[in-house]
Order: sequence, then structure tokens, then C-alpha cells
Amino acid sequence: MDPPLSNSRAASTGPGSTSSSLLRRVRQQDPDAWRRLVRLYGPLVYLWARQCGLQADDAADVLQETFVAVAQGVQTFRREQPGDTFRGWLWTITRNKIRDHFRRRQGEAVAKGGTDGQEQLLQLPDPPEPSSGPCADAGSQTAHAALELIRAEFEERTWQAFWQTAVDGRKAAEVAEELGMTLRAVYQAKYRVLRRIRQELADLGIGE
Repeated sequence: MDPPLSNSRAASTGPGSTSSSLLRRVRQQDPDAWRRLVRLYGPLVYLWARQCGLQADDAADVLQETFVAVAQGVQTFRREQPGDTFRGWLWTITRNKIRDHFRRRQGEAVAKGGTDGQEQLLQLPDPPEPSSGPCADAGSQTAHAALELIRAEFEERTWQAFWQTAVDGRKAAEVAEELGMTLRAVYQAKYRVLRRIRQELADLGIGE
């Protein structure tokens, strides 16, 4: 999915904006940045749609519609309040697309099933916020996608040294012996990957 061509200049992003790098490049019509954004947030949007009651095909449609809207509106996204994040803005767009889907289904039910179909669809709950309800754990999908993206930036042994010490909780000495690395190299690998993860997640506003 390529972003639409635009002659408008990319909006500037000041300190504290949700992405000082990725979103700025998306606004500048950078195709690689757009693909990265979709890879990072696509699973999250799809999960939101599925957890809010949509079937797989319908969730895929909402995913497509959401990113069309993101491409059209990303120039206007701003962090104007302390709690504003790109993920929150994305949720607002996704929620609207999910509600549009339910409204379309409601219209079909009125046409095909009369009042009973309309009443059944009117009983569908509003999609929950990401911070509560069945979508509460959705943010972890973005973090997982970010990890998968940055993993390609490191050699396999470096990644394993990080993963086994930071995630699996193994002792650095054991990992060093198993991977044929010095103890210092294991600590350096862990530090490098953690620093890169913090940078990636900070740019994306995850956890804000």
C-alpha cells in the first residue's frame, strides 16, 4: 500500500512529537518509512478490529480503510496535549472505521432482515478503548512488531546474547560460554539491543 502523492510540504515535528524520525519521514512521502509504519501498526489495527467483533475478512477491510485514512491525514497529526500519541490517534481512526462497518451492516440488515436485523445490530457494543476491555493488550502487538523489525539490524549471536540475558534471564557468564563470546561482549550486546529498542519505542510513542 503506497501513500498518496502529495505536493504539500511535510509538517515539522517539534520536540516531544510522537515520532521524531519515522513520522517525519512518512510525512515526507518516504516509501520505506510508510512500509515500516504499516508493518509496525498493521497487526495492531487488525487485532483491534478482531477483538471488537469483526471477522477476518472484515478486519482486513478495516485495516485497509484505516491506513488510507492515515495516509490522507498524517500531515495533520499533532501532539497538542500531554497524553496525545500516534497510537491514540490511530485508535480513533480505527474505531471510526469499525463503527462505519457496523453501520453498513445495520443498513444491510434493515434492507434484508427488517426490524429484527436492525435491533440485533443495534445491540452491538461500542468498540472498547485500547486501555480497557478486550483490546487492553493490543499495544504489545506493536512492541512485538518493533522487535521483529530491529532484529534484522543485529547479527544472530548479538541478538541471542541480548535475548537470553534480558528476556530469558540467564546469567551472562553462561550465555557467553554457550555462544563463544567474552563476558564483556555479552554485556555490550545486551546494551546495544536495549538501547536500540528504547529508541524505537520512544520514536513510536509506545507506552506513553
